[in-house]
Amino acid sequence: MTDEAMIPPGRAERGEPMVDDEAWDTDDWDDYAEDLWDDEDDPDQGDLELAERHSLRRVPGLSTELADISEVEYRQLRLERVVLVSVWTRGSQTDADNAMFELKALAETAGSQVLDGLVQRRSNPDPATYVGRGKVDQVREVVQATGADTVICDGELTPAQLRTLEDRVGVKVVDRTALILDIFAQHAKSVEGKAQVELAQLNYLKQRLRGWGTSLSRQVGGRASGGVGIGGRGPGETKIETDRRRINHRISVLRGRLREMAGTRAVKRADRRRHLVPSVAIVGYTNAGKSSLLNRLTHAGVLVEDALFATLDPTTRRDTTSDGRVYTLTDTVGFVRHLPTDLVEAFRSTLEETVDADLLLHVVDGSDPDPQGQIAAVRQVLAEIGAADRAEQLVINKVDQADPDVLAVLKSQYPDAVVVSARTGQGLDRLRAVIEERLPSPQLEITALVPWNRGDLVDRVHREGETLLLEHLADGTLVKARVHPDLAAQLAPYAPADAAQQQGTGQERD
Repeated sequence: MTDEAMIPPGRAERGEPMVDDEAWDTDDWDDYAEDLWDDEDDPDQGDLELAERHSLRRVPGLSTELADISEVEYRQLRLERVVLVSVWTRGSQTDADNAMFELKALAETAGSQVLDGLVQRRSNPDPATYVGRGKVDQVREVVQATGADTVICDGELTPAQLRTLEDRVGVKVVDRTALILDIFAQHAKSVEGKAQVELAQLNYLKQRLRGWGTSLSRQVGGRASGGVGIGGRGPGETKIETDRRRINHRISVLRGRLREMAGTRAVKRADRRRHLVPSVAIVGYTNAGKSSLLNRLTHAGVLVEDALFATLDPTTRRDTTSDGRVYTLTDTVGFVRHLPTDLVEAFRSTLEETVDADLLLHVVDGSDPDPQGQIAAVRQVLAEIGAADRAEQLVINKVDQADPDVLAVLKSQYPDAVVVSARTGQGLDRLRAVIEERLPSPQLEITALVPWNRGDLVDRVHREGETLLLEHLADGTLVKARVHPDLAAQLAPYAPADAAQQQGTGQERD
């Protein structure tokens, strides 16, 4: 089709259509519409969120020297060109390397460019400088040589350690907790998620307030400057005290909002309990493939990204077993080694989905250098939130990328684990079968002749119970099933007079 046929001369000036209708027949328009609205190419919600996240990037090369920032700006992390510092206190050299690689992944997820990394072997971190006085000089030399503007330490530093390191190194110092909080602040999407992140940030900041330079106050003492006179003189309230008071007020407001949001979620959980809908929570280390597994099992379309803490807000989807029983699958926030306590407390309401779950799918990254460490870290967090007694099913993910020797060791240590690949679909049928086996099943067996006008009871038997026999008779539907006690009580009035005879008739027909 030529350009002259597509765009007739003079049509644009006259405001007429730019496409020649005569050159396109009906079949051509249909084919064009099908190509334009191809369902396979339509992005889901996860794809849209991923594109939006990748469209925002931090501008490199901006100065963040301590002399160039104010107190308010100091609370906002601007990680650009960073140097990593870690203190190795226990474990092998491999453990120290894995910890450094994880810190590097966290820094890159926050939008940083990692320039160098230093590891110091000590029995305990130095109480003044974290790495020791001699190592601080080496860190300063590396910062000056690389042109870095931020130092990230693999640990939670005290306010004194932060101040001393910044004075000695000359650039901003950020600890592991502040780094994780910054990632959470970037990835939080829901109202509840943003409130939880803000609460954790304020709890962290409250103990690390600082004045203007070396001064503890920027506020005139009392009201003496206003000429109040007797009763108005005195030291007054310092700027740090004012900030701390405002932070405490904001914390109380956020906790009140989170309690209201937790009430809404509690109502939904109560509704599921009332209808006896089993729940399955997907837990695991960050970037282990939990969201990918949820998408494979339920076609949820949630965001999937090869990054740490890519998913913060829980996502619940409905699924059914092969025999028709309904249950829910919930994707939760990922865990990490040394997860900040403030985060655990702030996200406690969200983690209640994990505590109340009937089954925990513990997803492990089989391609990680230290999968046993991931398992130990996740189980430690589960114990902290009170979910250690929940039924747990270990799922080894990413087997298509894992080392066969590492997989062999994991299978020998955890023989009941299910090996899957969320990317290729390997082992998902086995996983579905295991979920069906481990879901709580009704134990009370009952036989009832349900009238035709009570089809709702038959529907509940399909959704909540395990159907053993279903026969449509002239007087109604003959049902033999295993159900829960409350449903059995509603079916009891419809039990046939001679249940044994009816059961035998049903077996002969079957």
